[in-house]
Amino acid sequence: MSRPTPLPDQLNAHGNTRWTQLQRVAIVVQYVGTHFHGWQRQPRERTVQGDIETAIASVLGQAVTLCGAGRTDTGVHAAAQVAHFQAPTMIPAQRWASILNSRLPEDIVIRAAARVPDDWHAQFSAQWRRYRYTIYTNPVPNLFIRPFSWHYYHQPLSEGLMQAALAPLLGYHDLTAFQRSGSKRSHACVELQHVECRRRDQFVTVELQANGFLYGMVRLLVGILVQVGRGLLSVEEFTRLWQNQQREQVKYAAPASGLCLLRVGYEHFPFQPNIWYDTQPHFCFSQFSPPIAV
Repeated sequence: MSRPTPLPDQLNAHGNTRWTQLQRVAIVVQYVGTHFHGWQRQPRERTVQGDIETAIASVLGQAVTLCGAGRTDTGVHAAAQVAHFQAPTMIPAQRWASILNSRLPEDIVIRAAARVPDDWHAQFSAQWRRYRYTIYTNPVPNLFIRPFSWHYYHQPLSEGLMQAALAPLLGYHDLTAFQRSGSKRSHACVELQHVECRRRDQFVTVELQANGFLYGMVRLLVGILVQVGRGLLSVEEFTRLWQNQQREQVKYAAPASGLCLLRVGYEHFPFQPNIWYDTQPHFCFSQFSPPIAV
């Protein structure tokens, strides 16, 4: 971890009584979720929210609540999670990225920070969220890919069938079939704005964009979507399953390692696209060629 960024003198002794003016600071956060028990703060468990709040508190000398755009589950990654918190104006908002990065562990990075209006909210101002799920289909395991994918090689997958199954999901639907138990939502209706399944050589990716996501939705959906890709479940059977809210038919969730919160969309966003748009690289391999003898 790098040396902490120096702070204004008035904060060196945690001069909280001088906080006469506050500002709302938005941050874009990347994290590798492998060693986290999800985003949301939990007692006695390591979480992303908890680690960032601890870093902020080490600067300000008091607890601060960090509000995130969404709550990722245990083991799930984020390429551009968005969050906000209140801080004194004596520290310019954009400085918070470097300040926090000098205090955070290596599996969290703050890509940028900016001041936002007081009524802007990371969760409630968001218009959509987008997730990507990555499946690695080569039978040969690869250690460098394992943390960010589901190694699914048992049977060939048809991305065409998987895309055909996804297409009817576009629009506003009750997706109770893809909601884990324990959700506190009053309904299971979701507006899916984009669905896509693509193959890039040995990788099949599924991308879903919606106004919001149900608890465990993407992993449950991908878990049964691969059955369509294998030809064990028809496109029509898949569609009837969720239209009839047959939650009991969705028995397995895809592993957390393949899932990444790709980005969050807002009408007014203070960050340039290079900060938050498509910042999880696609995996790909160059065509194999024999080594050149020397």
